[in-house]
Formats: sequence, C-alpha cells, structure tokens
Amino acid sequence: MKTFQAVGTAVLLCLIATNVPAHAKQDPQDPQTKREQQAKPPEQKDEKQAKPVPQEQNRARQQQQQQERSQQQKQQQQQDRAQQQKEQQQDRAQQQKHDQQQQQQERSQQQKQQQQDRAQQQKQQQQDRAQQQKQQQQDRAQQQKQQQQQQQSARQLKQQQDLNKQRQQNAQAQGQAQQQQAQQQQRLSRERQQELIEKQKQRVAQFRQHQNDQQQRQAAQQQVARLQQEHRQAQYRFQEDYLQRMQQQQARFDQDRHDYENDPYFYTAPIYRYNRGGNYYEANQYSADLLRRAVNYGYAEGFRTGQADRQDRWQRSDYRDTYAYQDANYGYTGYYVDQDEYNYYFREGFQRGYQDGFQSRYRYGRYSNGSYSILGGILGQILNFQSIR
Repeated sequence: MKTFQAVGTAVLLCLIATNVPAHAKQDPQDPQTKREQQAKPPEQKDEKQAKPVPQEQNRARQQQQQQERSQQQKQQQQQDRAQQQKEQQQDRAQQQKHDQQQQQQERSQQQKQQQQDRAQQQKQQQQDRAQQQKQQQQDRAQQQKQQQQQQQSARQLKQQQDLNKQRQQNAQAQGQAQQQQAQQQQRLSRERQQELIEKQKQRVAQFRQHQNDQQQRQAAQQQVARLQQEHRQAQYRFQEDYLQRMQQQQARFDQDRHDYENDPYFYTAPIYRYNRGGNYYEANQYSADLLRRAVNYGYAEGFRTGQADRQDRWQRSDYRDTYAYQDANYGYTGYYVDQDEYNYYFREGFQRGYQDGFQSRYRYGRYSNGSYSILGGILGQILNFQSIR
C-alpha cells in the first residue's frame, strides 16, 4: 500500500510541473522561492521606475526550477524504490520465515505422525507376537496331549501284546510239556535207537571230512582275494569274521565227545512231518529245533552280508555269489539232521536276510537284543511242520 501511495505522489508532481505557466508567480511561502529572494541583490529602484526583468531570465529561472523539481522527483523515486525494495525484502523475509515455520510445523507433524505410526506398529507387533506365542503354546499343549494319548494307546497296545505273547508262551510251554510227556511215554525201541546212533556216527564222519576238505579252504581264500581286488572292504571284513567264527566252531566240534546213550534225540519219537523237494520227512523235537536254528542263523548271516554289500555300494548284488551262502554250515555240528538238509534251510533264511540287509528294512525278520531273527510267520511258512501226534 505504501508503494502505491509513493507512485501516485510522483505522478501528481509530474502533472503539476508540466501544467504550470511560464509567467506564474512564485509562491512567497515556497522555501525555494524564499531562498531565491534572499540570494537576489537588493533591487535598485530607479529614481523614476524599476526596469522590467528580461523574458530570457524568467525562462532560465523556470527551467532551473523544473530541473530542481525533476531532481527532487528522481531522488523521491529512488527513495521510493529503495523503500519498496526494503519492504519487498522484508516481505520476502517474512514470507521465508513464515514458510520455514510452516515447514517446521509440517516436519514436526510428520515426525509426530511417524512416531505414532511406529508406536502403533510396535504395539501391533507385540500383540501379534503375543498372539503367536499363545497359539504356539496352545499347539504345543495340543501336541503334548496327543502324544500322551498316543503313548497311552501304545502302552495299552503293548500291554495287550505282552499279554497275548504271555498267553502264547504259556500255551507253547503247555504244548511242549504235553509233547515231552508223550515222548516219554512213546520211547523208541532199543533197535531203533541203535540205528539212529549208527547213522549219526556216519553223519559226523562225513562232516569232519567236509570240514577238512582242501577245496573248501581254497574256495574261501579265492573269495577273500576277489573281494580285495574289487575293493569291497565291508564284505571283506564280514567274510573274515565269518571264517573266524567257523574256525572256532570247528575247534569246539573237534573237542566234542558225544554221549549217544544219554542223548534224548535217539530215543524220542517223531512228532512233526514236513515236505522238502517233494519228499516227506519226520522230525522229533530236537531235530525240529535244529532246523529252526538253521533258518535263523541263515537270516542273520544273510542280513549282515546284504548290509555289507550296501555299505560297499555293490551294484551286482547276488546272495548266491557269497561264500557264507555257498558254505551254509554256520551253526551245524553234524548232529540230528543231514548236512544237505541243514544247508537247505540255512539258505532259505539267508536269501531273505540278504534282501532285508541290502535294502535296509525288516520285511522278513527283526533285530532284538543284539541279534537278528526271522519272523515267526515266515519261519512257519518255510518249515511248514505238521503235527503227527
């Protein structure tokens, strides 16, 4: 507003200066006029009458006055422009200050809003964590409850299984007692006992001859050399262990002095009948137990052999190519059954044990108390004993 007033004043002064007549009288009250009058020398009056001022002097005076007024106007305009610039600078400074205050307020508001947002986010995260922990605790509690229920069910099932097993054992014990009682009542004749003893002596002599056969030893040595060439370390260690156990068994066999007269096998009557190779055979309790051991020994040795091939990553796995399967005499002492019969049932267990060991499973048997044994159902299928009494 001040700027507009200063501009208007300057315009008005210009209009006044251009409209003043050349012959206008000077205002005696004008300070400029007073100064001019004081500067003038006192007029000398002619004795008769003062001389008139020339027209050129009046024009020169007017021009000088106009120049002075123009100079004053320029100074006034400069002062107005300076005042205007100052006011503009003040306005800009005020605007900048206002803008800074506004920006400061906006930043403060944003920081405040960000703090509120962070606080809200932290609060929400805490609530989420608390909810998650609560859910996890509930899940754990539910899992523990389910595990307890499963454990309780497993205990109940085990108790039932143990009870059934105990009943079966009691039934088997009772059946064995009855069989032993029947065997004692039905002893073989003296002539039949002597026949069995003579046959047993021939069987022992043949087995001793087989154990001392040089070809068997050479076959074992060749097998060991082949395993070393094929870098089958696990299978090599197993065969070394098998040969060592066979040597210990043979040493016990060589020291044995069998008491034929007091061995119940020779006077006990047969109680089972079974079929092998299309032919039927009879067995008493002692020969039947030996055949059961043959199947279990075969399963255990087959499992270890298959496990060794799996450890060696042997791709051409074939249980019939192993020495233990070909020998099939571990656990046999030459008594109660013929060697080929024992070998047959040993190999029946061996091939099933080899499959379980090579595939790392227990389809045909189980592992308990440090030993491998074939399942009872599989054993029954292999032997297929039929009671004859």
